[in-house]
Parts: sequence; structure tokens; C-alpha cells
Amino acid sequence: MATTHHTRPTREHSAKQGWAVGLTAFAAVMLLIAGVLDVMRGIAAIAEDDIFLTTPNYVYEFDLTSWGWIHLILGAVALIVSAGLFQTSTWARVAGVGIASLIIIANFLSLPYYPAWSIVMIAVSGFVIWALCVVRKDDSLASSDM
Repeated sequence: MATTHHTRPTREHSAKQGWAVGLTAFAAVMLLIAGVLDVMRGIAAIAEDDIFLTTPNYVYEFDLTSWGWIHLILGAVALIVSAGLFQTSTWARVAGVGIASLIIIANFLSLPYYPAWSIVMIAVSGFVIWALCVVRKDDSLASSDM
């Protein structure tokens, strides 16, 4: 009877570890995609490509080149943080939530310049935040031991 009691929590614990590893990997891949897309958006804005709209009288109006540098830097940081997430580092989980939040804010503020891309980036970053926040600390620490 003691064996049955001991086996069940181990199986349940390994399932939690599997979810923790899976969600962290999901967040790492999604943040990697968000980083690549943000870098590409930044390069396109710096090059002043014709794909961007100009909206007169927008409250959060910035120069297109400024938005390009903002997105390029956010994308580069997202790529670095996603590499840390692949290593299941605790600092990367915290930084991942932070950088995904900044990507959401930047894409909300630059929504009039490229609405479709901004909405996709907001959704991707929202999934990153969800995946990083739903994994508990004890599950992710146990999963890094695997």
C-alpha cells in the first residue's frame, strides 16, 4: 500500500514537470518568433519602407525611424531572452514577461503604422506572458533537473 501511495505523486509530479518544460519551450519559441518579427519590423522602419502607414493627428506620434530603432532593440533583447528560456533560466522567465510586455506596449503605440503586424505581435506576446506565468516556480525548477 505504501508503494501505491508513493507511485501516484511521482507520476503526477512528472506530468507537472512535462507541462513546465512544454510551456517554457512554447514561450521560448514564441518569443524567438516575436523577436525575429520585431527585428524585421525595425529594419523595415529604419529603411523607411513603403509598407507603413502615416496617420495624421495620432496621439502617440513618433518618427518612423524612431519606431524602427525601438522595435529593433526590443527584438534583439527578445532574441537574447528566448535563448535563456531554452536553458530554462529563472532570469529569462522574468525577463521574458518584461520584454513581452514592452513589445505589447510598443506595438499598441505603433498600431496605426502597421495595424495587422501590431495585432499579431500583441497576440504572440500575450501567449508568451501566459506561458511564462502559468508555470509555477517549483515545477520549472524541478524541470530543469531533468
